[in-house]
Amino acid sequence: MSHPIDVVVTGLGATTPLGGDVPSTWAAALAGESGARPFEHDWSTEYGIPVEFAATLKVKPEDVLPRPELKKMDPSAQYAIIAAREAWADAGSPDVDGTRLGAVVSSGIGGIWTTLDGWDTLREKGARRVLPMTVPMLMPNSPVAYVSLEFGAKAGAHALVSACASGAEAIGYGVDMIRAGRADVVIAGGTEATIHPMPIAAFAASRTLSLRNDDPQGASRPYDVDRDGFVIGEGAGVVVLESAAHAAARGARVYGRIAGVGLSADGYHITSPEPSGDGQIRAMNMALGESGVSAREVVHVNAHATSTVVGDLIEARSIRGVLGDDSDHVALSATKSMTGHLLGGAGALETIFTVLAVHERQAPPTINVATPDPELVLDLVRDKPRELPTGDIAALNNSFGFGGHNVALVVTSA
Repeated sequence: MSHPIDVVVTGLGATTPLGGDVPSTWAAALAGESGARPFEHDWSTEYGIPVEFAATLKVKPEDVLPRPELKKMDPSAQYAIIAAREAWADAGSPDVDGTRLGAVVSSGIGGIWTTLDGWDTLREKGARRVLPMTVPMLMPNSPVAYVSLEFGAKAGAHALVSACASGAEAIGYGVDMIRAGRADVVIAGGTEATIHPMPIAAFAASRTLSLRNDDPQGASRPYDVDRDGFVIGEGAGVVVLESAAHAAARGARVYGRIAGVGLSADGYHITSPEPSGDGQIRAMNMALGESGVSAREVVHVNAHATSTVVGDLIEARSIRGVLGDDSDHVALSATKSMTGHLLGGAGALETIFTVLAVHERQAPPTINVATPDPELVLDLVRDKPRELPTGDIAALNNSFGFGGHNVALVVTSA
């Protein structure tokens, strides 16, 4: 049964490997562009890292933010504040009392650049040279702290950490804040800035990254028989959530509703998804049940689909298990094929994609799938966008994270 308080999306903001804002990012996604590119630094030679590329930001923070802001923020907070400012402006800069405004912005890893730079400074130059702002910059709640300060959000400032599900869980928590009556408006999303040699070396050691150094733009290939791992990405996605009543009272433009939130844990393995997909299925069913949407009404899914050999098919079977054997009408998109994997920012960016897909009736494409895995049991949108039906429609956005975190969001048309 749907909740008595409707929560709607009135603002969108992002900075990504495809663009410096939402319009450019969405246009690039619909065009099937890849944000993967070779490293600017020769980390492969210097450190022996086997991966030579990543999905780095299209527009650098230094081209957007003034130097004083850059100096006091870790890149993860820089990305978040850029996305939050866009989302707030896109929402029409709501006039809301600070005690009725919340912020939930998450990161899967936090201020890793600040942490590692601080350690290098300590080793090479001594304790006196470590910056006084190091702790406020490295703490994982730094992005949401800066967002709450920027907009005067006093209803609560939260930074949930659930690895690659963090951004989607932040949006789900923002929905819950409004439904619980704690806030009328919430700025919510996720951010990540990990294009640094140490985390890349660590991910490479775990054998989760693609090694297609000769073809970075073709490396992320969800559901393709030759997929060999994900492409690490960076960036942020932020949405403005409002109660439908608050949005209507101020005449706000509404993109869609976050109608259902589903959360579960696998309780299985620190990195591998539970093979039967039970936790994923429970999260999707919870989101659908909470939204009052039937499986038949779902016409689009933005899959977590990172391009790993095992994970992609577990999710595909889970989606089929939830939506049923008659789910051939469901358009499946795997947008990490274009953006790379933004880790803690992924679920938020993909929520934005899902909202726009419903709002504009276009499912974005999945690129780089030359030969779909024969075990794929869903209708994959390949290479070009696909029109979605008119009328009231619903879509699912899935986000899963190391540690067995599962988040599903149901988005419905306004």
